[in-house]
Amino acid sequence: MPLDFHKQAFKAAEVTRCAAEQGKYWEMHDRLMGNQQALEPWMPHAQALGLDTAKFEACLTSGKYAESIRSDINVAKAAGVTGTPGFLLAETDPKDPKKVKGIVLLKGAKPFADFKAEIDKALAK
Repeated sequence: MPLDFHKQAFKAAEVTRCAAEQGKYWEMHDRLMGNQQALEPWMPHAQALGLDTAKFEACLTSGKYAESIRSDINVAKAAGVTGTPGFLLAETDPKDPKKVKGIVLLKGAKPFADFKAEIDKALAK
């Protein structure tokens, strides 16, 4: 089943990663989330955050993060994520922090209480 995300989601993921190169990942994330009806063109967002626009554009046109984003999409699909937002709560194995267990999938926008309930269940084990 394909993931259900908007047509600009892939490029927005590239945009935030390129902003991260200049230490502005969360600022770009917040800006894009707050301007979902006006994502393109991308450059005004970079300018508003004071990014070096030449570096930003070079990053964006290079496609350097495309493979990594596709990999993330495939991992999400394998975990059962079918759309955005989707959240995975998991406990890492203390012997090998790259391994996780007890994965809980929360689909869609959820209130804090839903996250708290799942975290409290995991902590009670």
